Amino acid sequence: MDAVYRLSFAILGDEADARDAAQDTFVTAWRQIGRLRDAGRFDAWLQRIAVNSARMTHRARRRRGVREIRSSRVAGVDGLPATASPAETDALTLDAAIGRLPIEQRSILVLHHLEGQPVDALAEILEIPIGTVKSRLHTARRALQAAIDAEGRDR
Repeated sequence: MDAVYRLSFAILGDEADARDAAQDTFVTAWRQIGRLRDAGRFDAWLQRIAVNSARMTHRARRRRGVREIRSSRVAGVDGLPATASPAETDALTLDAAIGRLPIEQRSILVLHHLEGQPVDALAEILEIPIGTVKSRLHTARRALQAAIDAEGRDR
């Protein structure tokens, strides 16, 4: 259960949305357990459901029109704590940059870099060819670097 929540949180970046996505993951898994063909691939199957649940939660959030206002844009509030270390600043920049990425790019980066899934496992989880995984990872990494650069300019 913790792994599904961590995956959902890493993709969505919001605690409440991650809890919703994790709950949806387990409800969907319970309903579709009969479709699981190979019990040895349960983890990949569950991660695929978790990624799809996170995507659906993200889309629903966008439809509801939830907009976050960065604290640095609120008068009298600095975006960083007064004693922010360089590591905390880097972490905040990375979080904000990941938040700028489309959900598909976030998902593949989280699965590969945070969850440690190798390329062949990503192909199985996302149900796409290995070459497509490599291409999407490359594109997502470039997009993340561009988002990090943009965050640095905005701060």
